Amino acid sequence: MDTEKLGYGDLTFLGPPEEWPIGRLFGAAMRLGGPVMWRIVERHGVSPAGFFLLRLLRGHPDGLRAGDAARGLGVTPATLTSVVNTLERDGFVERRRHTSDRRAVLLHATEAGITLLEDVGPGIGADMNELYDVLAPEDEPAVRRFLISLINRFEEFSKGDREC
Repeated sequence: MDTEKLGYGDLTFLGPPEEWPIGRLFGAAMRLGGPVMWRIVERHGVSPAGFFLLRLLRGHPDGLRAGDAARGLGVTPATLTSVVNTLERDGFVERRRHTSDRRAVLLHATEAGITLLEDVGPGIGADMNELYDVLAPEDEPAVRRFLISLINRFEEFSKGDREC
C-alpha cells in the first residue's frame, strides 16, 4: 500500500498497515474508495456528480429541495446548481414549483434521467462489486456486523446521542 497516496503524509510511524488500528485502516479504505467509485462511474460515460444526484432524486419521487440535495451529496449549493443546470439542459432533471409552497422549487429526475440510471446502473454496480470480491465468504458475516455497528455509532454520534 502506498501510504503517501492517502494524503495523510508520512505514516511510517504507525508501522506496516497490517499493524494499523482498524479505524485507521477503515479511514484509508474510505479515502481511497471515493475517487475509485467516481472513476468507475466515469468509465460508463456518466458524470459522477450527475449520476449520484439522479440516484438521490430517484429515491425522492415527490422532489427534493436543492439545499437538501446538496447536503445529501455532501457538496456546496453552488456545486449542486452547476450539476443541476447540466442535467436539466440534457433533459435528465427538471425544476418544479412545490405544489403547496409556491416559493419552493423542487428537483425531480425525469423519465430520461431514470432511464439513464437503469441503463448504466447495473454495469456500475457490477464494476463496484468486483472491488469487494476480495472478501472470503466465511468472513462476510463478521465484516457485515462490524460495518452495521459502525454505521449505527456514526448515526448516534451525528445526532449528538453519543460522546467519543
